[in-house]
Amino acid sequence: MANLRLAMDAAFWDLNISSPQTLEGTARAVPGETVPLALARASRTIRPQQLSFLANALPLGIIPSFAPTSQKELGSFSIQSLLPSPATSNWWVGLVGQFRPRKLISSIKKEVAVGEELELPAFKDITKHFLDKSLYALGLFSQVSLTDDTSLLFNMEKHYHKSAHRLKAVLFHRLPNHDITVEAASPELFVDKNGTYWDVPTSISLDITSLVSDSGLRYRFGLHKNGGQPEALNSLSCKIPLSLMPGICAKAAFSYERSRDLWRQKDDKNAGRRKIRTKPTWESSYDVRLKEPHAAISGIVEFDE
Repeated sequence: MANLRLAMDAAFWDLNISSPQTLEGTARAVPGETVPLALARASRTIRPQQLSFLANALPLGIIPSFAPTSQKELGSFSIQSLLPSPATSNWWVGLVGQFRPRKLISSIKKEVAVGEELELPAFKDITKHFLDKSLYALGLFSQVSLTDDTSLLFNMEKHYHKSAHRLKAVLFHRLPNHDITVEAASPELFVDKNGTYWDVPTSISLDITSLVSDSGLRYRFGLHKNGGQPEALNSLSCKIPLSLMPGICAKAAFSYERSRDLWRQKDDKNAGRRKIRTKPTWESSYDVRLKEPHAAISGIVEFDE
């Protein structure tokens, strides 16, 4: 059912999907197009919290990442780290740093190959390569809980091999059985069905979504405004998706979804767990969905205007 929802949401809405192209870790699917197979729905956990969790399992809190850039000499490999940041009970700030080592290593190799001996002047030339701004990127993330049901997320990131920086603000509000999201970004990153990334200079959206009810009915309303000429980042493609062109778009949709079990193993207190022979304890399965093995048939019917 989750895969069906992903396909349906991507076909009608600018869905947030996971992407390493930004420090935020997300991009938006081009509305009306299928999501590339290699991409998945973005996590609701924001990037600084993800890095904070991963840092506990990796040496020195350094997290590897792979994302191609327009400048081939920078390479695809980078390392990210969550820097120490302040926080209170209803407000926090996260600072994320990124470093691309490939260009630095190549530059140092050239310096060593040219110089016969590692003298002081040559050593100074090598240290200058560490000051190359194009190797670095910095992201500032902040979240404020305005009320128990309302929160504001703001992030700004700067990739120093590019002239522009990214700004985004997102307002979340919960209503009974509904979610309201207002988002503004400059620029907004989109990805089409071919995996081409597009930068839209300005993008503003309003999304009102009902939660899935017991009956299976769900409805959704959205407004989206794009401004400026979209620009392809990783392709020479000149065919711009129509849904990214400047203008205002309003959509409303409702859907009906059902799932029927063909077979399901009943859960008990020890289902999905395995016993450790060396220890008198029980360890839960890493995936709660594995607790109840089952086979089911699911379907979604959706209409939009």
